Amino acid sequence: MPKSYNHRSHCHCGQVVFFENSVCLRCGSDLAFHPEQGRIVSLLPAEIDGRWVLHKDFASDKPSINTWQRCANLDSPIQCNWLVSPAQDHNTSGNICLSCALNVATPDMEQSGNADYWRLCEIAKRRLIAQLLMLGLPVRTRQQDPMTGLGFELLRWKPGQDMLITGHKAGVITLDIAEADPAFREQIRQQMQEPYRTLLGHCRHESGHYYWERLVNHTPWLNLFRQLFGDERQNYNAALDQHYKAGPPPDWQLFYISSYAASHPWEDWAETWAHYLHMTDALSAADQFGVEADLFKLHTDPFTLEQLEDCAYYDVNGAEQFLVMVNRWVRLSSVLNVLSRSMGQQDSYPFVLTTASLRKLYLVAGVVG
Repeated sequence: MPKSYNHRSHCHCGQVVFFENSVCLRCGSDLAFHPEQGRIVSLLPAEIDGRWVLHKDFASDKPSINTWQRCANLDSPIQCNWLVSPAQDHNTSGNICLSCALNVATPDMEQSGNADYWRLCEIAKRRLIAQLLMLGLPVRTRQQDPMTGLGFELLRWKPGQDMLITGHKAGVITLDIAEADPAFREQIRQQMQEPYRTLLGHCRHESGHYYWERLVNHTPWLNLFRQLFGDERQNYNAALDQHYKAGPPPDWQLFYISSYAASHPWEDWAETWAHYLHMTDALSAADQFGVEADLFKLHTDPFTLEQLEDCAYYDVNGAEQFLVMVNRWVRLSSVLNVLSRSMGQQDSYPFVLTTASLRKLYLVAGVVG
């Protein structure tokens, strides 16, 4: 199971605390997310003004001797609860955390509603970045690496401006923060005939485009990618135009993880990448809370090694571990969907995995490592 950040941690007083918390509701201690450890930690003021020490060192269970800063955006509209490492190289980023330092454009705070929308988008982005860090994937800012660093434009359309489109271009992910409005997002979801649309889903999908450029393009993985996903050199804009005019092929469910994945190999990769992040993060959360999917009273037909054996990158040990993860996900997501329906909500995971999507997920897992 790929390593993940902690969905729940404990304050030094024993209270369970969660990813978004910045203060313990039991004892009032200051809390912060430690991006290197992937967990919420309790803080004590250091002797130096504006700096903090960890209440207990994660390894030794003793007070930490290192001092930390809290992200300067803690008191901003986005209420960022991350730590800034004293050794972290942000160049011109100042005393903001890695997640905030990824921003290359932020919304106009004079526009009504933007403060709340931006805050919700930042929470989704921080979950993405925390997961990427725990997976060991490269996360460098545009200041650190102007050519291949990752950047975010979190903006909202204004009358008289060109249409704002959520997407990725040359390392920069653009997100329309109006998507944080549930009514607006639901309207777009229905217009696009999508079964699933969330802020975190957007972040994960667009990060797939970024990491395709970093980890697949111009690497030995590229030929394997083309064998499974198709040739990305086909005209992208023409493929999307055709998809929006005619929709996906009638048999798309046999070969793709979503209807949008059928539009172009790049979108197929980004959708599959996002689903891999969905699966691994949700399974990690289940593990941390002691939810054992293998004990569910539910029959499913498991995927088997025979469905992967002819893959060029097949490794029996890695394939077995991968299948354990996917089969656990099938069971967990099935129960999650039943629970959602019992609350009158839409399915948490309204997708069906097939052998074709399984093989593509296996390639993503190989690239992530």
